[in-house]
Amino acid sequence: MVPDLPGVIRHAPGLVLRRPKAKDTIGSVFNDLVAKHPERPFIRFEGNSITYGEANRKINRYADHFTRNGVGVGDVVGVLAKNHPQTLLVMLATVKLGAIAGMLNYNQRGHVLSHSLGILDAKVLVVDPEVKDALDSIDKSQLPSLTVDFTELDEQAQGLSERNPEVTADLPSSTKAFYIFTSGTTGLPKASIMSHYRWMTSMDGIGGMGVRLRHTDTMYSVLPLYHNNALTVSLSSVLASGACLAIGKSFSASRFWDDVELNRATAFCYIGELCRYLLAQPEKSSDATNGIKTIVGNGMRAEIWDDFAGRFKIERVVEFYGASELNLAFINVFNIDRTAGFCPLPFKIVQYDQESGEPKRDSQGKLTKVSKGEAGLLISEISAKVPFDGYTDDDASTKKIITDAFKSGDRWFNSGDLVRNLGMGHIAFVDRLGDTFRWKGENVATTEVEGALDDVEEIDGVVVYGVEVRGADGKAGMAAITLREGAEFDPKALADHLYGELPAYAIPLFVRVVPELEQTSTFKNRKVELREEGFSDVGDDDLYVLTGRGDGYVKFYDDYPDDVAGAKVPRG
Repeated sequence: MVPDLPGVIRHAPGLVLRRPKAKDTIGSVFNDLVAKHPERPFIRFEGNSITYGEANRKINRYADHFTRNGVGVGDVVGVLAKNHPQTLLVMLATVKLGAIAGMLNYNQRGHVLSHSLGILDAKVLVVDPEVKDALDSIDKSQLPSLTVDFTELDEQAQGLSERNPEVTADLPSSTKAFYIFTSGTTGLPKASIMSHYRWMTSMDGIGGMGVRLRHTDTMYSVLPLYHNNALTVSLSSVLASGACLAIGKSFSASRFWDDVELNRATAFCYIGELCRYLLAQPEKSSDATNGIKTIVGNGMRAEIWDDFAGRFKIERVVEFYGASELNLAFINVFNIDRTAGFCPLPFKIVQYDQESGEPKRDSQGKLTKVSKGEAGLLISEISAKVPFDGYTDDDASTKKIITDAFKSGDRWFNSGDLVRNLGMGHIAFVDRLGDTFRWKGENVATTEVEGALDDVEEIDGVVVYGVEVRGADGKAGMAAITLREGAEFDPKALADHLYGELPAYAIPLFVRVVPELEQTSTFKNRKVELREEGFSDVGDDDLYVLTGRGDGYVKFYDDYPDDVAGAKVPRG
């Protein structure tokens, strides 16, 4: 850390001393960088660069256009777009106004997208032409009166003011910056709130003290811009030092390193699945000369950590732990292998009930901390210094708050995650609890998948859960279904239906046809049993596996788990 100490020292006060009322925002940080170094490259896309100055002029034209259409502090601009420079510029134009960028997941369709748009209640919706088919899946009456694509926005903003909006300088850090959609146990997406304060905390903690880029560095991110890994971690790491953000359009394991070279990247942001896919590619002599020195992300599996860093000559793996709604983050500041890192903010790791996933209270009604080396439920203290921004749904926010945990009146956020206490403020991630599981870097709500399966006429009952596949990150979806009397199971038709209803990452890889599902008060226990049986202990039940869009589901074969781990299936 010694060569980076000046930058670390510069960002430490912000992490420790900044308060929500401070007038520090994403827009003010960006404006300062533009004023100091307008000629530096800010965005690189497919090898082409946009400077800070060029980007700012376009951002301000967009902001003026939004203002003329009634967008002000607290209003929402919806963004439905794939990875593209304009996606980022629209977000920055929005937050400069004190408005909220509603970052929609472009994989959503039908009633799920309608639900998300309803949450946003946006005054303006900006759409990437490449995902306009998503709008075809919903009633057009649900769209804001001003719904424009990238080309239309450029045309309408032509000739408008390129001056920084005056409101930016007066916005407090507590202002809401964007909505990030996350799956919850309700089965439909929830919008978690990211304030400028939390984003600035990430910039100081993860970017300034953890990643520690220099202004000559380029951070490559192929992760979707509707995710905090790209929008907060990657962007804040770049703006912490005035570096460059290279945006990858979409992930391809075979083309990844070519895009890294094309964009002259020196760092990249990952999720664990991405690293595993790269490691599964055939070795090449260029693996050790890729130009990448630092990577930042979450979900790097301990068993591949050394192999990945060694093969690709990565000097620093800056693993972190966080969530869209979590009010703190852990960051591997000290470059300790196979750890999610350190957090200076108040948290506890407590005993939990294995059935419900809720914290376990003792005879006095209080929580009990686990010992060093033990796994437990991670909770974080909620205070004026470390606020909980919550969701747009107040009831959903309330459900995540634990009160009177250790003393009367205290408030803690329930992360829903199982972590291991490594001591000295460090943790290792273990698993997710509750009715969500994580696959391909996305949170999958079991009830959302169950809803899609319930729509199939031949299916009578369904339970969805996550199962481990050795060598793969997260948990793959598995469904246990019962068929209606006299109905026949059509594996290809089921796959076609699910591809039309769900994002690809949410479609179950395994479908087990069972004779019955308990519908009594012990149903939860039965779900636990099904999860424990997984795909390897199904008895005489028929078991089908997803191969992709082409062939759909086929009968289980012995090499299927290895094919999943090797990224050979599902295809398409």
